[in-house]
Amino acid sequence: MLKYLLNTNGSNTKILKSEKGSDYKIASLSMRPDIILCPSQIIADCKKDCLVSAGRGAMSSIENIRQSKTDFFHSDKKAFLELLLKEIDKFRLKCKRAGFLAAYRLNTISDVNWSKYIDFSLFSDCLFYDYTKVASRLKMQSDNYKLIFSYSGAPNYQNQVKAALKTNAPMSVVFRGGLPKTFLGRDVIDGDISDLDNLKAFNKIVGLKLKGGIKIQASKSPFIIDRVAA
Repeated sequence: MLKYLLNTNGSNTKILKSEKGSDYKIASLSMRPDIILCPSQIIADCKKDCLVSAGRGAMSSIENIRQSKTDFFHSDKKAFLELLLKEIDKFRLKCKRAGFLAAYRLNTISDVNWSKYIDFSLFSDCLFYDYTKVASRLKMQSDNYKLIFSYSGAPNYQNQVKAALKTNAPMSVVFRGGLPKTFLGRDVIDGDISDLDNLKAFNKIVGLKLKGGIKIQASKSPFIIDRVAA
């Protein structure tokens, strides 16, 4: 059985940048995505070139740990959730003692509907946030559970994009070749600075620069938008 689920040591670059200058410390959960943990990976056409291999994800040791967490979730969901809730509360208390607020990104590279498993109102002094490719989940947000919609240009995914555009939710888009000023009629902000800022970017595009190795950089996946095409 895994000793821990949450990453609380700030090893994720984006997490570190998001914490800088804020009142929050952020814990994250990285599970290796599959069709259950990331149900839109087929229609969004992002499975083949998933950013799961970006950064430290290219290391076999990290990949194995992520897969172990995924296996645990599938094999014994009750025990998984008991451990997760215990770690959430432990991190909350640790942050409070240090004079910080606690925030959690439970879908670092997955897309689980955590509102099915966690009563966020029990942690009213904490912030939970995620990126999602399921537009209907944007209606499930609450005072302390915030979501950013994740774009793809795949044809079969456009109903999801249209539904998301009817809301004021921030929409993240991965760009290659720099960030344009506008996309889909919305202003583009630099989304690589802070997730916490991105959560407040209502009616805006959260522009993310393409990251990863040579394979991903050369990818023709529709979730990656070339700046000249934007």
